Amino acid sequence: MMEKMNGKSMDLLQENIEYVKSLFPSAVSDGKINFDVLKQFLGEAIDESKEKYQFTWNGKSNSIKMAQAPSTMTLLPCKEISKNWDNTKNLFIEGDNFEVLKQLQKTYFGKVRMIYIDPPYNTGRDFVYKDSFDESSQNYKEQTQQTNMSNPNTGGRFHTNWLNMMYPRLLLARNLLSDDGVIFISIDDNEVDELKMMCTEIFGENNFVGCAGRITKKSNNKGEFWAPNFDYILTYTKNRGEAIEFTGGANVESYNLVEEDGPRKGEKYQLVRLYMSSIQNRNPEQRFWIECPDGSKIIPPGTTFPPERPNLGDGIWRWSRSTFEANRDKIVIKEVKSSNLLNENKEPAKWNVFTKTYLNDVLERSSAKPNSFIEGYINQMASHELNELDIPFDYAKPTALIKYLMEVAQIKNDDIVLDFFSGSASTADAVMQLNSESDSKVKFIMVQLPELTDEKSEAYKAGYKNICEIGEERIRRAGKKVEDDWNKKQNEKGLLASDKLFSTDTGFKVFKLDSTNINPWDNMNEYDEESLFTTATIFKLDRSKEDVLYEIMLKYGVFDQQASEIEVNGKTMYRVGQRHMMVCLEDKIDDSDITEICKLEPRVVVFKEDGFKDDNAKINAEYNLKKSGVEDVKCI
Repeated sequence: MMEKMNGKSMDLLQENIEYVKSLFPSAVSDGKINFDVLKQFLGEAIDESKEKYQFTWNGKSNSIKMAQAPSTMTLLPCKEISKNWDNTKNLFIEGDNFEVLKQLQKTYFGKVRMIYIDPPYNTGRDFVYKDSFDESSQNYKEQTQQTNMSNPNTGGRFHTNWLNMMYPRLLLARNLLSDDGVIFISIDDNEVDELKMMCTEIFGENNFVGCAGRITKKSNNKGEFWAPNFDYILTYTKNRGEAIEFTGGANVESYNLVEEDGPRKGEKYQLVRLYMSSIQNRNPEQRFWIECPDGSKIIPPGTTFPPERPNLGDGIWRWSRSTFEANRDKIVIKEVKSSNLLNENKEPAKWNVFTKTYLNDVLERSSAKPNSFIEGYINQMASHELNELDIPFDYAKPTALIKYLMEVAQIKNDDIVLDFFSGSASTADAVMQLNSESDSKVKFIMVQLPELTDEKSEAYKAGYKNICEIGEERIRRAGKKVEDDWNKKQNEKGLLASDKLFSTDTGFKVFKLDSTNINPWDNMNEYDEESLFTTATIFKLDRSKEDVLYEIMLKYGVFDQQASEIEVNGKTMYRVGQRHMMVCLEDKIDDSDITEICKLEPRVVVFKEDGFKDDNAKINAEYNLKKSGVEDVKCI
């Protein structure tokens, strides 16, 4: 009999049991963990003392249970407010990030290269989620209907409420990180201690790779004792042994020349003097004459000349004679107005010697590490950016900061960057800028609760009903600015836009969190499965076939694939990916339809159960599809 699809998100509890089973097979029996057997294998590693070093609070156990509990919710496509739906690989998801992170597990488990979040700092005025064990869709509706959900610091559960909000979200977020992934979390003094203990428990003590301080403002006259002007960026890896080491990066703006010929044509480089007065030693191989284009010779200043061994203090080249000869293609000798080099007459020369330093080489070989005190990315920069885009929003992070973190973490092509407290979508803006500047294809996933804007705020007066609307419009305007800036630079280089097409993905697909489209999967509704198809439709009446399509993709784990509508044997069907999946939600499926589907050679085919006239038709369809090479056939 054709297998039915599971309408729930990934069962993380079962995943954990399977992981324990892979390590200790005999410790798992009938799907349960035998802790007595497990203790035998772990031996002295078990701490059975009454007093243990641990970090706990009221509600921690419930937080873990909630993170592991599967969800039946889904994500509804919103093409009308998306941009470049058919081609973009970026996502903007409206919804409670706790539920959304659950929905993303099947598709993005272990695929996200970097997470940056700027969660509520818990100052006593911040919006704090109130999670519960209630049916997820009902709880979500209650969340979005409330406008005053702050966590007053006068309450006895001030830290507890915040920990119960953050802990399950970080548990889910860790699953999404790739083995070489990294998470950056902005925080201030209010919760930095609790956050560090929580993250150390979730990610592991060995995966803590530093806490950077960041200057937030140049001056500040607020505060009772100190006037705070910096916050923290806690940083953890998924697996330190697999993580890519941070790089100090490079001042990309200084690489303002482009190679015009040869194998490195098109690469950016800068010129660096071959002689630097700070370099001193008595190596004769670094003090030699260099011939100039006019036949004259030059050498760094000094009192000795080849073949004499230089005195300490005599100028030497950065490169030895052999290195110089081996890298002639990187040497540039230019006539200059002023030079500190000497000619053969021991007079100031009119030439200077430079080496080409290529940006790609610097980025690939850089061993310099970024300082853990970050300057130059103050919050005022974010205000200027939003003002330039005419977007009313407070407390955003500057895109330059997030772009800097991506460069430090060496984010490259096809990497995914996730921000599940996205606010005004600064992270999306930063990704688009990085892609345009480095010709990369980094993808972003933004998640934001549609928190209502205050009716007295500038955002509300400008027509933004919730924060999601602000973020979506910011991405549209920022994407347009990225393209305009790119075209401007093309013109400055004397190139037309048509000489090199703008290739940065500035689009985004919008999805909204909601209850499942499929009645039997909805925990809020009670249905008798035997009479379901005579008393009610399998799909909710207010949902489209496309809504159902994307739920199937989400629950099967192919949500990151492109979907297209095609006609097969006169019926409308959907292709997901090149050959990965076919989804048929039509009625009266017969043998001729199955024959045509087989010709398309999909690996997976999904039908709706009442699309066949009877069980025999279903059985025959499954038999013929698998006979043709289809790996998996399911129904909903």
